[in-house]
Amino acid sequence: MSPDPASAPLAGIRVLDLTSAVVGPYAAKIMADYGADVIKVEAEDGDVIRWIAGPSPGPGMSGKFVHLNRHKRSIALDLKSQAGHDVVTRLIARTDVLLINMRPRPIERLRLDYASLAPHHPRLIHCAMSGFGPGPYRDKPAYDSIIQGGSGLAALNEMYTGVPRYVPYVVADRTVGLMALNAVMMALFQRERTGRGQSVDVPMFENMVSLVLSEHLYGATYDPALTPPGDLRLIDPQARPVQTKDGYVCLTTNTDAQAFRLMEVMGYPDLRNDPRFSTKAARAANSADYFKLRADAMLTRTSTEWLELLEAADIPCMRYNTLDSLMNDPQVLASGLLERVDHPTEGRMWDLQDVTRLSAYEPAPRRPAPTVGQDAEGVLEEAGYDVDARARLYESGAVRRPHAA
Repeated sequence: MSPDPASAPLAGIRVLDLTSAVVGPYAAKIMADYGADVIKVEAEDGDVIRWIAGPSPGPGMSGKFVHLNRHKRSIALDLKSQAGHDVVTRLIARTDVLLINMRPRPIERLRLDYASLAPHHPRLIHCAMSGFGPGPYRDKPAYDSIIQGGSGLAALNEMYTGVPRYVPYVVADRTVGLMALNAVMMALFQRERTGRGQSVDVPMFENMVSLVLSEHLYGATYDPALTPPGDLRLIDPQARPVQTKDGYVCLTTNTDAQAFRLMEVMGYPDLRNDPRFSTKAARAANSADYFKLRADAMLTRTSTEWLELLEAADIPCMRYNTLDSLMNDPQVLASGLLERVDHPTEGRMWDLQDVTRLSAYEPAPRRPAPTVGQDAEGVLEEAGYDVDARARLYESGAVRRPHAA
């Protein structure tokens, strides 16, 4: 039996996605996956991530873009033109959730800020994702790397390796995207009770600072500080996949039982009586020595040999994966995460399935990511523009003609 779209958790929720790059599109993609009708409003040349995130068979369809924008419909508008602004105003009138990630001043100039919209749309959930909240940085531009460096995340790598560097993954964008999604879901739930919409402001910098400090204030949590900031177990240079005779394994022991079993497997059963390692607190305080003993022992066997021994002892471990080997990991294959699909313009491709399961919802077939402005006709018609009015919008340049080169 085919899944019923009306049974989706967010069926009937309309989302206007005025975001670009990763943070906003990621939040909107998840909403679209769960049944929301998401209209993606793009600039004339499309979302920047279409062009800077890898090659594609057709122009402007990078791998990252197609993964972040499935299930969405695209319309490309010139928001600075009066006609383009009129279109987005009509769309907002039909919208439950507005996602926007411009800086505050441009939002206000376009009259798309919450104060301008709320009197006319009292049920609107207005979610603004910005680099910074109120304060001296409020109007500064920001990208993931800016936030990683400013929030202390890059400094953790300096503590770890001696050289500051960004995590090679847009971790700030993805994390704050999830935070925005979480906040929007709470706002929608509250609207069900009160009938009123609200403004949701999600600053990237402050949220990432909160995450970094909650992990690494450590003994500096207390006043006076008990230690300098920084969790020693995480910033130790040896806190990494452990090298074996022929590769690497991933290994962690947090409980006493796990650590004592590891000592036995390594051939050091008496270490459990060593005061440096006999308790969880002692091992945390002496993590560098503990990691060194572990590293020396792991060099004596192959990865396969170690994994067999560790798994037999019920010690948390896993084979180390590269990006290439990950595609053939048996758990990834069994989960159905990777699925070959046919995209109407890009041909055969790998799609990433949602592996989170809701017992009362069966996901509908995927709507592939759109080309720039692909769905303008349908979106405009739903907003009340007749054939002649649509033609005038295309001719004026306020709306990009569907499938235009």
